Amino acid sequence: MVPTSLGSVRRITARGGCLRLPWPPCPFRSLEIMFVLELSYAAPLDRVDALMKDHAGWLDTQYAAGVFIASGRKNPRDGGVILAVGEDRAEIERLAATDPFAAHGVCAYRITEFIATGTSDALAPHRQQV
Repeated sequence: MVPTSLGSVRRITARGGCLRLPWPPCPFRSLEIMFVLELSYAAPLDRVDALMKDHAGWLDTQYAAGVFIASGRKNPRDGGVILAVGEDRAEIERLAATDPFAAHGVCAYRITEFIATGTSDALAPHRQQV
């Protein structure tokens, strides 16, 4: 494992790639930008449901990596919302493109970067000043 500058380590995988893990282990990565990812379904719900297991696995991976903070379906069920943290917008855009929903064209993403000037105590590491 190799330490990085933003409170994480990179572990070299068997294929030679890198996997970023939070270090020390904590529920949220700190000192990173917050994003709202809004998913809008672009296909009938039967196509969305057919990919739900793969999408849920992708979500679990991002939670384990400390990137996602919250997620869920919109009501009415025409998409979803994800609250995420990342180093920059380009990183989050690349990540969203790997979602099985996006890869199979059943949803479109709208990504909003925001400055979290107010947070709960649990999200205090992400609180920023203007």
